Amino acid sequence: MNTLYHRVSIRKYQDRPVEKEKIEAVLRAAMQAPSAGNQQPWEFYVVTDRAKLNALSKVHPYAGMVKDAPVAIVSAYRTECWMPEYAQIDLSIAMENLWLETDAQGLGGVWLGIAPLEERMKAVEEIVKMPDNLHAFAIFPLGYPAEERKQQDRFDASRIHWEE
Repeated sequence: MNTLYHRVSIRKYQDRPVEKEKIEAVLRAAMQAPSAGNQQPWEFYVVTDRAKLNALSKVHPYAGMVKDAPVAIVSAYRTECWMPEYAQIDLSIAMENLWLETDAQGLGGVWLGIAPLEERMKAVEEIVKMPDNLHAFAIFPLGYPAEERKQQDRFDASRIHWEE
């Protein structure tokens, strides 16, 4: 199955905890991405508490699957980073590594961006109890898929316009 479609189509998870080593492997892979000016202003909060997962699932309109996931990783960036916008660039690069390692570990995940909407960011920061120098950026619920859903191929050749 095409990795891209597999990774975005998982919405249900087995009721089985994800091993700490697998979470570390996923985050290590993400942080191998090149970083602007060697700055990696990221912190990660691994949430397994059922009440917190349920609260996080109400923050984002598409986050319903968070409450059913055995774990969610909340990424945050440090505000003292010399160029905060590089945090977004850096995570965009890191995400591909994160997806690939998630699949390699037999897991499935859904990336839910919450920045730059301040209301959502503050809600997540309060739920996770982040210090003042961190800003929540995204929620990544993951776990062992309960099923594989095949999404239709969204490719449409009529959307490609060739210069002649």
